[in-house]
Amino acid sequence: MEYRFLGKSGLKVSELALGTMTFGREASKEESFKMLDLYASEGGNFIDTANVYSNGKSEEIVGEWLRGKDREDFVVATKVRFPVGQGPNRAGLSRKHILWSVEQSLRRLNTDYLDLYQFHAWDDFTPLEESLSTMTELVEAGKVRYVGVSNFTGWQLQRAVDVTKELGLQPIVSIQPLYNLLDRYLELEVLPVAQREGVGVIPWSPLRGGWLTGKYRRGMQAPPEDTRIGIAEKFGWSESWSRYNNERTWKVVDRLLEVSKEVGREPSQVALRWLLQRAGVTAPIVGARNVQQLKVNLGAAGWVLESKYVDLLTEVSEPELFYPYDFVRNAQRRR
Repeated sequence: MEYRFLGKSGLKVSELALGTMTFGREASKEESFKMLDLYASEGGNFIDTANVYSNGKSEEIVGEWLRGKDREDFVVATKVRFPVGQGPNRAGLSRKHILWSVEQSLRRLNTDYLDLYQFHAWDDFTPLEESLSTMTELVEAGKVRYVGVSNFTGWQLQRAVDVTKELGLQPIVSIQPLYNLLDRYLELEVLPVAQREGVGVIPWSPLRGGWLTGKYRRGMQAPPEDTRIGIAEKFGWSESWSRYNNERTWKVVDRLLEVSKEVGREPSQVALRWLLQRAGVTAPIVGARNVQQLKVNLGAAGWVLESKYVDLLTEVSEPELFYPYDFVRNAQRRR
């Protein structure tokens, strides 16, 4: 496993982060422990969770696993924003909710500090200055080391960066967005802002819930019920079959399978490798339901996908642009 600096910070993280959203949901505590053991044995040090994953159970599992480990060997990241109760102040990015939430996360994670504390999404109802100044207070108190955001638009990320500069607050070191071969719209604005401002990109759902693993192929009429896509269709999750069962998806999958065969790698490893080699990307977040899935995904580390294959995948997955992005692109071509 190679290591990369997270944004402009001096923090080194492994090139693949371990996502723990499945912990306590699709994966039992015992299976989660096995995945954490495997990840650590392969040199992984970047563990990502959130206070809402499995209603806090994910954080608890990670915290229990950390007991007896050298805490300094791991970069532990979690998030705050979404509802964790019924009260009017049990959600959002207010000072009250952030200060309460960080204590709950620290307790569940069995740690004195968080390496990376992230806004899980934008909050329209709380002044950004309030949220970011609270994060700075947590850094100064030693409870948080670095500040990040997730699921921000381009202008939201730029505004957050600007506010930290204007008020002398802790900088934004990372953004956690949806990014993979099937979802590339962050390249329009989010990625350029991140690259210009030195914000590390740690993409979530790099395999889009299994769409890019080779498990789903052209001609299938429906996903197997026991797969994540089958479950997603039942519960209306964003990676559902009805959302991605279209010609563009199958073109990307077809090309991914062709490239995988040529390079002698699993489709998931090639999809992850393509993402790892995108400019601005620090560490895709890989999740799994079991040890075997994780073992395959970790095979994306430690090698390089030839540029000709990168270009083939980039070309077939190019998203169709809409106004004003199509207008801007065409105008640039007329120079």
